[in-house]
Amino acid sequence: MSFSGKYQLQSQENYEAFMKAAGVPDDIIQKGKDIKGVLEIVQNGKHFKFTTTADTKVQVIEFTLGEEFQMDTPTGEKVKAVAHMEGDNKLVTNFKGMKSVTELNGNTITNWCPRRPQSQSSPGFPKGARTVHIKTQKDCQTHL
Repeated sequence: MSFSGKYQLQSQENYEAFMKAAGVPDDIIQKGKDIKGVLEIVQNGKHFKFTTTADTKVQVIEFTLGEEFQMDTPTGEKVKAVAHMEGDNKLVTNFKGMKSVTELNGNTITNWCPRRPQSQSSPGFPKGARTVHIKTQKDCQTHL
């Protein structure tokens, strides 16, 4: 299953609490919560290119499955990450002790950071703030 396409942000659940717990400043959280960004994914085999356009900011992340790459967090921190596939529709990225799952179902991509058992809770993430769900819908007219 190919992730390639352009996706428009549809909804965000628990965005503010998650970002606050991640250490993102309030002004950046407030700007980000109302922006309906566009995510373009180009997949060529095991190589991915994610281009996120939100307001006037464009962020590009390129990586190959199983190989370490660098990405920026919402706070601007550069972190090392590794991504791999689970099945044919889940892209899992591990970085800074966190796990991010990007799941493709039909024309919808859902991205979330799964909750961990209490014994593995990330410092600074109160219960309930450890998960964020972001749904995007493919714009079929601009599908690659």
